[in-house]
Amino acid sequence: MDNAAERAIECIRERYGEPLTLTEIAESALLSRFYFARLFKEETGITPGRFLAAIRIHEAKRLIKHTSMSIIDISYAVGYNSLGSFTNSFTSGVGVSPSRYRRLSRDGGDGLPGPEPDLRAGYGTIAGTISLPAGHGNARVFLGAFGTPVVQHPSVASAVVDVPAGRPSCYVLQNVPEGEWHLLAVAVADGIGPEARTRRTALVAGRGPATVPVTAGVIVSAAVRLRPVRATDPPVLLALPELVPPAEVVSHPGCVSLGPQAEPVAGGRRDAGHLKVASAAPEPAPVA
Repeated sequence: MDNAAERAIECIRERYGEPLTLTEIAESALLSRFYFARLFKEETGITPGRFLAAIRIHEAKRLIKHTSMSIIDISYAVGYNSLGSFTNSFTSGVGVSPSRYRRLSRDGGDGLPGPEPDLRAGYGTIAGTISLPAGHGNARVFLGAFGTPVVQHPSVASAVVDVPAGRPSCYVLQNVPEGEWHLLAVAVADGIGPEARTRRTALVAGRGPATVPVTAGVIVSAAVRLRPVRATDPPVLLALPELVPPAEVVSHPGCVSLGPQAEPVAGGRRDAGHLKVASAAPEPAPVA
C-alpha cells in the first residue's frame, strides 16, 4: 500500500480498539506527525482523530446489528473506557442511542432520524441530477446536506432517490438553511447481467472539503456523481434506511418540479419532513 493515508487507515482499522495516538498512526504511515496530519486531512477531509472516532462508531454499529454482544461489551471492544461516553458519541453520530439502533435494526428501521434544519437561518434549495458510474444497474441513493464531510447526524435536509441504470435522475433538497454545506450521498447499486441483484455495489459521492453555498430564496444547482467507495472515505455513521435498489425505476417526463417552500409552523420551525423516495428519471426519447 503506497498511499500514506491508506497505510494509516489500515492501521486504524486493525487497531481501533486500542488507545491509539496521533504519533502511532503517523508512524504507521512512515511520516512525521505534523506533516502526516495535514496530508491525511487533505486526503480524507477530516483529521486522523476524527477518522479513528468514526471507525469506532461504525464498527460499533456493525457489532450491534450483527452480534448479540451487550452494549457495554461493544463499547469496550471499540476502544471506549466508559459506557456513558460511548453512548453519547454513538447517539451524536448515528442519531439514535445504541439500544434503539439495535431495535431498529431488528424491526426494519422505522423511526430513523430525519433532517434537523437550522431554525435561525433563511432557507434555500439545492437541486440537480444524480449520475451512476458505468457498469451499474439501478441504484437507491441517500442524499443529504451536512455540516461535516462525514455522513453523520444531523443532516439539515435529505432525500432518497431511485436512479435508473444508464441515465441520470433529478433530485431536490428543499428547506436547506443558509450556509455552506457538504452535499454527500451513499448508495447501493445492482450489477448488470443475469445476476444483477446478487452483485450489488456500494457507491458514494461528495467526499472531501468542497461545500455547496446556500442562500435564502435561491435554488442552487449541484450535480452529484457517484463512484465506488475508496479506502480513504470516512465511514457512514448516520442510521439510514435499507438502500435496496428497485427492480424497475418508473420514469417521468422531466425533473421533479419545485413546489413552494414549507411554511413555518408554531415557534418558527419549518417542517423538514421525513425521507421520501423520489423517482425522477428523465423520460427516454421516443423511437422514430
